[in-house]
Amino acid sequence: MENFYRFEFNTTDKPKIVAIGGGTGLSILLRGLKEFTPNITAIVTVADDGGGSGILREDLGMLPPGDIRSCLLALANTEPTMEKLLQYRFKEGQLKGQSFGNLFIAAMNEIYGSFEMAIKEASNVLSITGKVLPMTLEDVRLHAELENGRIVQGESIIPDEVIKEGCRIKRMFMAPKISYPLSEAVDAIKEADLIVLGPGSLYTSVIPNLLVNNIVETICNSRAPKVYICNVMTQPGETDGYSVLDHVKAILNHSCEDLLDYVIANIEGIPEETLSKYITDGSKPVMPTPEDEAILAANNIKLIKENLIEIKKNYIRHDNLSLSKLLNDIAISELKTTS
Repeated sequence: MENFYRFEFNTTDKPKIVAIGGGTGLSILLRGLKEFTPNITAIVTVADDGGGSGILREDLGMLPPGDIRSCLLALANTEPTMEKLLQYRFKEGQLKGQSFGNLFIAAMNEIYGSFEMAIKEASNVLSITGKVLPMTLEDVRLHAELENGRIVQGESIIPDEVIKEGCRIKRMFMAPKISYPLSEAVDAIKEADLIVLGPGSLYTSVIPNLLVNNIVETICNSRAPKVYICNVMTQPGETDGYSVLDHVKAILNHSCEDLLDYVIANIEGIPEETLSKYITDGSKPVMPTPEDEAILAANNIKLIKENLIEIKKNYIRHDNLSLSKLLNDIAISELKTTS
């Protein structure tokens, strides 16, 4: 399938795509995107404070490397053994649960004395396609204001606290309030042919990037069309009971009302044996409704409905090649329209 897509792709005028997000969703998308264009800039959240990344953040005073590591590996052009090495998690001792890739970035951070330089040098070592940039170099902490007025601090505990309180998230904000994007990220957004938000955890992977000072204004002022990729499933503690429209409203409430041009949503059914486990865990499929489509259209947002499911080892995720081809087609279509 990869060879098919490569054969079909026009090797000239490859679009410049900026992908904004974090977590597993963004890294899966990047693996597909690099089959279509080398002109990729991934802008990745650094608000994580849990797991191995959180430990390194506290112990070494560095930004969390986990989401950055996943995106670097998604765009890497190295031997399979290198990826296995960097994805390896220690099973015993004080390093139990820690990823070797996180330690690799931590070592780079110590050697070069800068998280920004650490990522650039790691990118060179891994010979990545495109660029991976942290959303900011500030030591930011994510906060959620719940609908009952309670404030929850810390990306890693927000979902659990939402479930405990039994109410939805009203808004997200970061501390310190003053945090700025990298100049490279700003330039990439200005020069982009397509800007993509998601897929990924709505409140803890996608929206944090929109909280950085001036980033929303930069995205809005970019000539590029803006696309939001809605999650396939709801996420317990973040988007319980959310529709496609609910996801979009959360994005717009944290940016501006005319931010988006397209929303991509899955319409492919999920096998019952796979779906039942997710439902037991509190997740449900997010399928677009006629009402969603009508309201989005009334707000000049085009809803694109496609079969976008891939199931591996009983895990539901986006089919990254189908999704990336769709994004590539949108970018090329828009370029032809404006040329």
